[in-house]
Order: sequence, then C-alpha cells, then structure tokens
Amino acid sequence: MAKTGLILINLGSPDSPKTPDVRRYLDEFLMDERVIDVNVLLRNLLVRGIILNTRPKKSAEAYSKVWTDEGSPLIVTSQKLTEAVRSLWDGPVALGMRYGNPSISHALEEIRQAGADEAIVVPLYPHYSMSSYETVVAKVLEDLPQMADPIKVHFLQPFYDHPVYRNVLAEVTKPYLDGEWDHLLFSFHGVPVRHIEKRDPSDCYCLKTEDCCFTDHPATPMCYRAQCRRTARFLAEDLGLAEDKWSVAFQSRLGNDPWLEPATEPTTEKL
Repeated sequence: MAKTGLILINLGSPDSPKTPDVRRYLDEFLMDERVIDVNVLLRNLLVRGIILNTRPKKSAEAYSKVWTDEGSPLIVTSQKLTEAVRSLWDGPVALGMRYGNPSISHALEEIRQAGADEAIVVPLYPHYSMSSYETVVAKVLEDLPQMADPIKVHFLQPFYDHPVYRNVLAEVTKPYLDGEWDHLLFSFHGVPVRHIEKRDPSDCYCLKTEDCCFTDHPATPMCYRAQCRRTARFLAEDLGLAEDKWSVAFQSRLGNDPWLEPATEPTTEKL
C-alpha cells in the first residue's frame, strides 16, 4: 500500500545573492498576480519596466548581508525542518518553494517517485493571505496537471489557532519576558488593504468595525488581519499579559496604496 507523502512549501529565495539571481527571483515573485494584484499589463510595466531595473542590485546587497556559508538562511532552515519532519513521518517528505528552487513541481515529482500516490501539502504559513497561503495552493493546482502521473493532494489549513502552534509561540517567547520589559509588540508582515477586502465574501464586513476580527464570520477563514490579531491575542492570553502590555503592528509596507495599520515603525517610535 502506497504511503501518503508530505510536501512542505515555503516562500523561497534567490539561488545566490548575486544580482542576476536576485533579478530572476524578484521577477517570478512580483509577477505573481496574487502578490501584485493589478492588471497584467500594468504589473508587467511596474515590475519589468521599473522595479527590475532599480531594485535587484540593492536587494542583492541585502541578501549578501544575511547569506551564510551554507546558503540562504530560509532555504537552510527549511531543509533542516524537512529533515526533522522526515524522521517523524511514516512516508516520503519533500520540500518546495513557491518561488525559486527547489520548485513546487520538483517537490510533487519527488513525492511521486518515492512511491506515494497522494500527499498532504503544508504551506508553511500559519495565516491565510492571497500573497502567501493562497498562491501556494494555486501553484500546486497549476502544476499538478503537468505531471505525467498526477498524485492526489490535500492541503493543510492555516494553523494560526492550533493549540500546538500556540504552545510553541508561548515557549519561545517566555525567555524574553523573564527580566524587566516594557511592552511586547507583535509585528506581522503587512498586506495591502485591498487584499483583505477582496477575500471578504460579504463585501461589507472586513475593516468596518474595530472588533470585526474577533467576531466569527464567513470572512474569518480567509482574513489575514483577523488571524494575525487572533494569534497575538491567544499568545497574550497564554502568557498572562495585561491588555496595556502588548499590541499589534504590520511591517514591510510597499508602495503608496493603503496597507494594514498600524505600521510597525511609527508604532515603535511611539512606544
């Protein structure tokens, strides 16, 4: 009887911190319609006409500062995670990246060649968003039909509220709260406001009230903001933090469109 495989999927990284490799990576990443969700002609003009002519060299310098002798920190850490999972899972385990190498198609084929006829796909994102979890699912479904002998896949749902995830977050946070401290700021990667609004099935719920994130609604399973804020609240509760000792912010804003607020940098300055 064939065993069920596991496919872990992370964001990805350039093959090296050299400018040409970074340019190729950024092209694949930023041309994703779920990352820059505008008309394809405008996206092409923005990415290939502007960004790829200005950003790769600067980004390459940033990658060079974190690159290790083993390679990209994200790739190396993901490989170590894969090996750890492999020691616990009774079946083949493969690693794929949404952008760059090893590709998702490579991971699918690796699982098939290992003898599995089905696999559980694990996007390594605890929260749902268009530009992370959703694009992984879309890419897997796009690559499956290209296989000579497609396997059956199942997707692990976002695990932002899973007890094990909560416990792990609490355990890694506790040591930093042993001594004196003033405030715990949960800084999540930001996304454009329109990404939240696009995944609201009612078109009239998300971002309309201050407490919308903490009321269960059909939008909740696909609301990145709600899931991030709930994760922060869960962790604060698990750590026994007073309401005035923690807060949430969103970082890495890009461009001039409205992004989730509050932004991390001004929030930090106020603290």
